Amino acid sequence: MRAPNWVGDAVMSVPALQALRTRFPEAHISILAHPSVSGLYERERFCGEVIVYRRGQGIRRLRDIWRAAADLRRRKFDCAILLPNSFESAAIVRLTGIRVRIGYSRDSRALLLSHPIPVPSPGETPRHQRFYYLELLKRARLIESYSPDSPVRLSPAISSPAAARVIGVSPGAAYGGAKRWLPERFAEAAVRIARERDASVAVFGSRQEIVVCEVVSSAIQAADIACVNFAGQTTLAEFIERAAACAVFLTNDSGAMHIASALGVPTVAVFGPTDDEATGPAGTQSRVIRHLVECSPCMLRECPIDHRCMTRVPSSLVAETALTLLAADRQNA
Repeated sequence: MRAPNWVGDAVMSVPALQALRTRFPEAHISILAHPSVSGLYERERFCGEVIVYRRGQGIRRLRDIWRAAADLRRRKFDCAILLPNSFESAAIVRLTGIRVRIGYSRDSRALLLSHPIPVPSPGETPRHQRFYYLELLKRARLIESYSPDSPVRLSPAISSPAAARVIGVSPGAAYGGAKRWLPERFAEAAVRIARERDASVAVFGSRQEIVVCEVVSSAIQAADIACVNFAGQTTLAEFIERAAACAVFLTNDSGAMHIASALGVPTVAVFGPTDDEATGPAGTQSRVIRHLVECSPCMLRECPIDHRCMTRVPSSLVAETALTLLAADRQNA
């Protein structure tokens, strides 16, 4: 199985891999994954092994493709299933000599696949991205069907005893600045929740998000709330464990959002330029907040005007939604 490269897409691929394991309980399922997502798959029960695929640029990238293909060829796999749409993913498995190569017929790669699968037309499947991967397996006749209502769930983590008193905040987003709610409002919402729940705050982000995470954590600490900034300090596997230990998680549309939601953590996600029906959190305890404006969802990386889809979302609404989720979670405990 060739995995997607982005964390959010990797999480949304989990139902397809779980369905494949259910259909073939004795099969050895190996996952070829970029280092950025390998830690997610390594902890899942459907995974027999993760083969880490590192690729460089230019001539080095061609060398890495050849090395990956040679490694897979030695393993003598019976079947390759490609979840990414890229030409490169199909080229690698074609070089391996694997006889059965399944993937969507797009990006000019049909001739590289033994089973090029037609891409679903709009309206043929539910809109959420997880069904795009499930539909590939169905059309390839690897599974018979799938439920349109099933949530995305990751394997449980080892939660901290202090879980009920930690508010998780992830103010970054890899796609671009347009997806980011205002840092000061993340801080305001976290401070209100922390005060009402007598809780501390944990801020999460990648190395590229250290600056915005520092802005949020500094504002929270200035309000005399205990806050730890983990930006750039955790592996993906470590982040999953820490996110699972949160009572509630505040986030943009991001990989962190998908992880928290799939762990069953009450999650509040602020959406603006992207489409929550297609890539929103699919956990049962997740809520999406968005202010509907005429230009959203635009799918742009940066807003060319006044970022109104985000600036019109008040911190009070996010905090109140999170507190409602927490109250419901306490009643169901």
